[in-house]
This record gives sequence, structure tokens and C-alpha cells, in this order.
Amino acid sequence: MHPETSPSGDTWQVGDVILASRFLLGTAGYPSPQVLADAIAASGTQIVTVGLKRQLSAAGDNGFIEIIRAAMRAQGARLLPNTAGCTTAREAVQLAQMARELYGTPWVKLEVVGDEYTLQPDPLELVEAARQLAKDGFTVFPYCTDDLVTCKRLLDAGCPLLMPWGAPIGSGQGLINPFALRTLRERLPDVVLIVDAGIGAPSHAAQALEMGYDAVLLNSAVSQSPDPVRMAGAFRQAIEAGRAAYRAGVMARQDFAVATTPVTGNPFLIGNAP
Repeated sequence: MHPETSPSGDTWQVGDVILASRFLLGTAGYPSPQVLADAIAASGTQIVTVGLKRQLSAAGDNGFIEIIRAAMRAQGARLLPNTAGCTTAREAVQLAQMARELYGTPWVKLEVVGDEYTLQPDPLELVEAARQLAKDGFTVFPYCTDDLVTCKRLLDAGCPLLMPWGAPIGSGQGLINPFALRTLRERLPDVVLIVDAGIGAPSHAAQALEMGYDAVLLNSAVSQSPDPVRMAGAFRQAIEAGRAAYRAGVMARQDFAVATTPVTGNPFLIGNAP
């Protein structure tokens, strides 16, 4: 869906790029290229991520990326290369530079992993890589934790947005620390925030949007589903519903019961009672 045709007129922005879809979709692990293309179409996404290391290890086979590009052209989507698999700032910067040459885009999803078990980002290497890439003219989408101080350092380094995790990559646990995510949204009200990683069900995505997050990025929850295309559509609907709920105003939680129709002490009539 193009921004100018968005039925609600509700868009968001990265630099000078205006977007209507709040669903960012990964491309790894699909059962076939055609299923991937169909899932991209069903998702309505305008940002598709691809791992550069995967491409470099594909022995020169460009069929995969061409399928992605064809699917993207049909809905005006943009490519977001990522530095998945990098463990140092130097490695991530080099890979990002290669991605810019290969794909012709200054956008990069920056991943610098510090722990092989949890795939948790290394905050020091991540900030250093972000600083170097921002100076080099990249639009950096940093995959980070929900730590407020680290997020502020990334903004200071030149990142135009943040991508805090909901849970470890591929875990499907959803938003395991809602308090931290709400804190980020409250403390950084004008920053584009995208929940990246850990989302396993459409309800998780809806929750993120209800909290005021601008978008979500996910991969495994769709690619590993028995029916990736249908699941992509389910996530699209959940994301749209979550955003609509946020704009409408989600009901505040209460620690006690509040009667929907309070009647205590108030006379009322039923039907035609005399």
C-alpha cells in the first residue's frame, strides 16, 4: 500500500521516505522463493530485510534477490540489508559498506551480536558501528536491547530511529519486558521505535502497536509457520488493529472492578413497568 492511498492517512517517516505499512518483514527460512514472494504480497510490507552474509554465501546465485525485488516492486517496498552475524563494529561497518555497493541503498539494519546464546546485541560495539556508519552517510536501523541509556547513546551516534528487541531473536516469546518498552516510548516520544525480534504471534505485534510503537519487524513467526502466506496476512491485520486501537485510545487498566452500567443509588425503569 502506497502512503498516498492509505485509507486512514496514518503514515510514518524515515528521513524523507513516507511509509504507510508498519510491518517490516524478513526473508530467511521460507520453504520456497514463491512462498516468500506471496508472503511479501500478503503482508503489505514496504520494507523487506535481507542478510548480506547469506547472499555472499549463495555462490553467485542472484535468483533469490531478484524474486524479492520483483515482489517489492509490486507494492513499492524498499530493501533493508542487515549485518546479521557480525560480532564487532569493524566487521559490521565493512559489511554495511558492501551492502550499499551491492544494493544501492544507504539504509542498513545494524546488528552486532555480543552473545551467541541469546544473540543479544553488544552495546559498545553497536554504538561504535552506528557512529561510524552515520558519519559515512548511512541511515542506520540499529537492532538493540530495551535499555534506555544504550538507546540514547545510539541516538547521539546519529541513528534516526531505534529497533529494541521484544525478546531474543527467533524465540517467539513476545514482549517479555513491557515495562522497559513502555519506558522507551514515554521517554523518547518523538523517536521512531520499531520492535524487532522475539515476536511469535499476531497478538504480540498488536500489543506493540497498542503501546505506541511505530512498527514491528519479524521473520520466523511467518517463515516457520505451516502457512506463511496466511500468517503474513494475519500479522498485517493485527498490526493495523493495534495501530487503530492506539489512535482510538486503549482503555486504562484498573486494579478494581468498575461497573459498566453503574446503578447503585440511581432509580431506573425497565420496559413499561408502572
